[in-house]
Amino acid sequence: MQKTTKIDFYPPVSTDGYALHRLVAACPPLDPNSAYCNLLQCSHFNETAICAKEQGNLVGFISGYLIPDRPDTLFVWQVAVAESARGQGLAGRMLIALLERPACRNVRFLETTITPSNGASQAVFTKLAAVLEVPVNVSAGFDRNTHFEGAHESEELWRIGPITQKQSEEK
Repeated sequence: MQKTTKIDFYPPVSTDGYALHRLVAACPPLDPNSAYCNLLQCSHFNETAICAKEQGNLVGFISGYLIPDRPDTLFVWQVAVAESARGQGLAGRMLIALLERPACRNVRFLETTITPSNGASQAVFTKLAAVLEVPVNVSAGFDRNTHFEGAHESEELWRIGPITQKQSEEK
């Protein structure tokens, strides 16, 4: 059965921080952060993050930031979608809405890191590139042994773009 409730997108505020903390914990294989980190994501980085709420409940969240020495690049840190909201293309819709934000008006590239085993994230970003009609370049990111002392799977760097504002607004 198709869901009929409306999902609204908002810039996060600090009071969304603890709900984000719970959402990430419920979305393995996402790496959990401290509740304090989530509060900072919702307050200090709220112009490059997005909340998806259904009847006031947080069901999706994307955290990101503009890379300081490359302000034309939005780095997407985490994408979380509650189990109850999966299968509706929510992650892709949030990414497009985020690219339409005033803070992202000069973004030409989107970067993220994804583990080779995370097929769901790979599918989301592959579809985003297809919708925007731009290429995806996958390269080495953070190595399991070099960066994680063998305790975490390697992260590949995905670079999508170049994106024009017109492309993101048309989707």
